[in-house]
Amino acid sequence: MENSARAARTAQGDDGTAAAPGTPGNPVKLTDPRAMRALAHPARLAIMEHLGLDGPATATECAEVTGLSPSACSYHLRALARYGFAEEDRASAADGRHRPWRALAVSLDVDSVADQPRNSRPAARMLLEAARSRNDQIRAQYETRQAAFPREWRAAGGWMEDVLHVTPAELDQLRRDVMELTGRYRRLNPADRPVDARRALVVLDLVPWFDPDDAKDKK
Repeated sequence: MENSARAARTAQGDDGTAAAPGTPGNPVKLTDPRAMRALAHPARLAIMEHLGLDGPATATECAEVTGLSPSACSYHLRALARYGFAEEDRASAADGRHRPWRALAVSLDVDSVADQPRNSRPAARMLLEAARSRNDQIRAQYETRQAAFPREWRAAGGWMEDVLHVTPAELDQLRRDVMELTGRYRRLNPADRPVDARRALVVLDLVPWFDPDDAKDKK
């Protein structure tokens, strides 16, 4: 999920072709506060993540990811379908008893809270906080089991920070450069991955770190 008032887009997929709506390079822009509130639920975020990365999946398979019952996951899947995030994928069903679901979008864009209409700000804040909480949960799960991971993975991963002094245009260019770089390694199609590739979460915050009154004084 992207969060930006001026998100950089190339509208291209991983292979350089035009990206379909809802895919990296052409995310679906969320503007409906009802849809934001519907998605701002830990279980639904986890389900969407599972459908997008490992789906299609049934409610029973989603239950294994969320720790909820299959009936609870069915409820959440129907809620996601109501707002166009997911749909039943009968073509991938093994037989008539299975009801797999697939994600309709794997990439979403939400404007920063300050850039939302006033009536949408609470919903946008709720969704962004839920997404950050999900990222924190993934990091905490890794840190709890860190010693069980091979040494080369522990050395390759980790947390870093830096301090930059940039113009707004330079910060926007940095966003574009990072999106282009990470796109090389996204490999949503399993056939594009090296045999020893495993999933990694990358989170980058570009946070203006100054008094906004200072910027006004320079205009």
